[in-house]
Amino acid sequence: MALVSMTGFAEAAGGREALRWRWEAKSVNGRGLDLRLRTPPGFDSVEPAARTLATERFKRGSIQASLTLDTEAGVRGLRIDAVALAAAVKIAKEIAAETGLPPARVDGLLGLKGVIVQEDTLPLDARERGMRDAAVLETLAIALDALSAARATEGAKLGKLLGNLIDEIAGHVESASKIAATQPQIFRERLAAQLNELLAPSAVPEDRLAQEVAMLAARADVREELDRLTAHVHEARLLLSSGDAVGRKLDFLAQEFNREANTLCSKSSDIALTRVGLALKAAIDQFREQSMNIE
Repeated sequence: MALVSMTGFAEAAGGREALRWRWEAKSVNGRGLDLRLRTPPGFDSVEPAARTLATERFKRGSIQASLTLDTEAGVRGLRIDAVALAAAVKIAKEIAAETGLPPARVDGLLGLKGVIVQEDTLPLDARERGMRDAAVLETLAIALDALSAARATEGAKLGKLLGNLIDEIAGHVESASKIAATQPQIFRERLAAQLNELLAPSAVPEDRLAQEVAMLAARADVREELDRLTAHVHEARLLLSSGDAVGRKLDFLAQEFNREANTLCSKSSDIALTRVGLALKAAIDQFREQSMNIE
């Protein structure tokens, strides 16, 4: 199983009888799994099953699924507003009694605005509604499967990018190790040169010079930080190859990477090591930014 991204988009269309609909599903980064449904009035009953479909397919991500209807004219229904019709009949009788005119005809009363109401959909009984909802959910499952595939495709791209960044981080750690290995000799030469400028060369015993060099080297020793960085590189490669939902673990690991890189830079007393440390921090920042997209 490859890495899975939390970003993607998919859609699917379906229909039953004269009713047509379309689901659009999009996903972005999220700390957990958050499904937000947008459905027209009368479709609230699909929400529990829709959430089950989402949890079966995804572990993390903020997912928005929107249902839109394409209602054809043939599915629209007509309904008589009984209250409006009764009021119209009453008014017609009063006018006929007062004026002596013939009573209003039925077609005239039905033609009054508000007496006949056009509904978007004909009323459905429980069985019909259940069959409609099942068909709508089947289309949603298709859309979510397509979204899952889109996230997997994006995850494969992120996996390659993260692998390259880990290789870059490992290269910087190796460079820092080589520079750090030369630090004691550099400290010795630098300290000896400074002392020779201030004192006669024979004024500082060799053993005293060695002690001072050892103290400087101890304060600037970054071997522990480099060992931890090497271990983090190994762990990152294991996570990337595991195929599990490792987004949170990669985020935590990136924080540990950054902590060790900061310590390395703060201990550095050599411009070359500082430059490598800054390049290392830049690569780690990119790694953390991309890992936040992983499920």
